[in-house]
Amino acid sequence: MLIGDVARHSGVSARMLRHYEALGLVRPTGRTGAGYREYSDEDIRRIFHIESLRSLGLSLREVGRALDDPGFTPSELVDDLIRQTRERIAAETELLTRLRRIGHAEPAGWRDVLQIVALLQALGSASPETRQRAALSSAEEAPVPVEALVEAVLRETDPSVAGALRWALARSGDDGLPLLARGLGSPAAEVRGRAVRSVVEIPGDAATAVLREALAAPDLGVRRVAALELGARGVTGAVPTLIDMIVEEANDVDAADALGALASRPALADRITGLLVGRLADGTTTPSARRRLTQALADIPGGTASRALTELSHDEDRAVALTASYILGMREAR
Repeated sequence: MLIGDVARHSGVSARMLRHYEALGLVRPTGRTGAGYREYSDEDIRRIFHIESLRSLGLSLREVGRALDDPGFTPSELVDDLIRQTRERIAAETELLTRLRRIGHAEPAGWRDVLQIVALLQALGSASPETRQRAALSSAEEAPVPVEALVEAVLRETDPSVAGALRWALARSGDDGLPLLARGLGSPAAEVRGRAVRSVVEIPGDAATAVLREALAAPDLGVRRVAALELGARGVTGAVPTLIDMIVEEANDVDAADALGALASRPALADRITGLLVGRLADGTTTPSARRRLTQALADIPGGTASRALTELSHDEDRAVALTASYILGMREAR
């Protein structure tokens, strides 16, 4: 078969066939009387073998070794090809992500594109100072895509940089909330913690809804952060978790403050008082926890709380009784 016929049947151009011949990969078995290259069936099979190996990502040199070296073993080379392919896919995925983020930012011109690229690169810098500057300048220069801000804040370990990123994310509105909500389900506890702290910084009903869902999260730390913020936002569903925090001495002062803020509504004040008194009466509550629960009653207004404190001023636990008496004295003096 002549070179033109081989090219038509194999899909390999005549120029490439000549290149293969120059490299010694495949040589035509014979020549016609007119001097044209003539390929045998075995030559054509070798061409198809070459193309098959090239489709796996082998270089022409590696193809030659695979076909001609009797001692060649493919396993090591295949493993190396797998590694190279994964690296290439990761690089292409990163490029695609960057392009998509630039597109979402809707740049008005190339100047905006360059600013966005510079900020994205700065957010990925090894220098905390550079990352912090990028976060703080993101609102003043070309807007950083919210996906990039969420990704950055969920991986950030430096407290100062994390604070700047949360600030920038809050300024961008609530577009990042779905991604942060996904972060709350991360298998990594540190990522879940960064996610809930970021949601806390975002005002509005949408963020409150995410925090309400976080109250049911399996991560205790997430539940506690959400409860403190929900208490500040006036969400009554946070009350049981806040009382648990007082009992467990986990940010108990902040939890008591949140309960006090919620108790500014008279009906809720009585409910909170009832729950605190119920935990005080629970036989499994430790003496130190009972003292903290009594202290929490200091910030609960209304007659129900005062009556509860009067009863507690006669409690068998002298520390509880003294605490209740002191609080009563302070309430009477106001």
